[in-house]
Amino acid sequence: MATLKDKIAQLFPEATFAEGEMLEINIPDAQLHSLAQTLHDDPELAFDFLVTIVGMDWKDKMGCIYYLTSTTHNTNIAVKVTTDDREKPMLHSVSDIWRIAEFFEREVYDFFGIIFIGNKDMRRLFLSIDWNGYPLRKDYDTNPELNPVSTESERQSDGTDMYIENAEGKVEKKHRNIFEKEDFVVNIGPQHPATHGVLRFRTAVDGETIKKIDVYMGYIHRGVEKLCEDLQYPQTLHFMDRLDYFSAHNYHHGLCLCIEKAAGIEVPARAQYIRVIMDELSRIASHCLFLGTFCMDLGATTMLFYTLRVREQILDIMDKTCGARMTFNYDVIGGVMADLDPDFVKDVKELLAVLPKNLKEYDTLFTGNVITKGRMEGVGVLSREDAINWAVTGPSGRASGWACDVRKTHPYSIYSQIDFEEAVATEGDSMARFKCRIKEIEESARIIEQLIDKIPEGDICAKVPKVLKLPVGHWWQLVEGCRGAFGVYIESDGSTKPYRLKIAPPCLPLAAVVDHITTGNKIADLITIGGSLDYIVPDMDR
Repeated sequence: MATLKDKIAQLFPEATFAEGEMLEINIPDAQLHSLAQTLHDDPELAFDFLVTIVGMDWKDKMGCIYYLTSTTHNTNIAVKVTTDDREKPMLHSVSDIWRIAEFFEREVYDFFGIIFIGNKDMRRLFLSIDWNGYPLRKDYDTNPELNPVSTESERQSDGTDMYIENAEGKVEKKHRNIFEKEDFVVNIGPQHPATHGVLRFRTAVDGETIKKIDVYMGYIHRGVEKLCEDLQYPQTLHFMDRLDYFSAHNYHHGLCLCIEKAAGIEVPARAQYIRVIMDELSRIASHCLFLGTFCMDLGATTMLFYTLRVREQILDIMDKTCGARMTFNYDVIGGVMADLDPDFVKDVKELLAVLPKNLKEYDTLFTGNVITKGRMEGVGVLSREDAINWAVTGPSGRASGWACDVRKTHPYSIYSQIDFEEAVATEGDSMARFKCRIKEIEESARIIEQLIDKIPEGDICAKVPKVLKLPVGHWWQLVEGCRGAFGVYIESDGSTKPYRLKIAPPCLPLAAVVDHITTGNKIADLITIGGSLDYIVPDMDR
């Protein structure tokens, strides 16, 4: 990274640098947009993937940390920008460079009150429009009387404010409407079946054709990141089950890895094998539920019962070891909570034996169906460039030709020792997203086959202090969840509790991109496209 550092230092003399897990660039806000444009456009740098924006309140100042990845060079950097103004903090937007930044910046505004100059939509993303205060600020008043529960107020408004910098450098506030006056707007959601969770699409239509979608989130927002600030590190783990409950093991794994990295804890080999096997079993179970519910969305109800057989078989396996079928709370800091059930290896091998036959049934029953092809092929096409621009990771991103599997790009645990193929397609449509998940089931089974007879003996958990304190600093960790890249940012002040725990889920970008890939399609196609993206609402809402 020395070349990058030298180049940035030459172009931006006011930038300062910090070395850690990755190069961190500290830049004044006035130069943020110019730096971002350079990082994105320069072919030698090509940081085209904005992984997340971490909003921060350091008490003496506020700001953001931008985590960026170059998909060309497989390099990572962080960009840090701050402001001393707590009354009306403002930073320049990068939403014209990375499309997903519009939503990431809205999230930061929602919880920190930082206004992004140039972002065309400065509404709250999760909280109601009449919410008082910004919950992730350190001086936030948690008195519930300030925000009584209301059944009368709308969660969002028909208009939004924009903050534009004029030629003289002054910031002007402008108002714009979300929809045109003549638009006919219908609600799709927030009832559960149509939108795979309590998610609402306000949809402007011209007959049956979609003109624009305004995504409403936050109906089940539970404030996980705020809650974690008052809990000790081991107590934060159980929230991971409640985000994407189909990726519960994977998410636990990610948070544990971040804490273990910060604390210098070495996880025993046996625990690493168990964690990876559990992750891949979760992936198979999650993709099976996707196949079934997606087909049910399109009217093929029978498929759900076929896929639930495999999922139930996996949940039974997990139940024996974890004592639960959904919220496992199995991974702990240093390893896993309990050893494997005596029947675990036998049960997993029985699953692997029937899986190929089941996948063949799915293909016969659904994939080759002429109606299926008509509903899915060429519908909801997402290009590789747009997948990266919108941070659409996981099978949905790989179906667009983007090889973004974290297990390959940034291997963690023992994944670097395992032989498996990344499921990548090029069509970028709903059918490609469907087929990528079937391919991933095959590859997950292949991973488990390589490990199931080689689980080493030994401890299942490292010795961890009863009172765990992380050193002062910040850490970042990515893992591959069932729906895409799952990121965890931890900032520590040296105490037993995280000063800041930021969760970067894959499903927020999956919902954010819906407007982009449904415009011009029919309303019926919205159900197909939304189902093929496989987002889950508790993951984005948190």
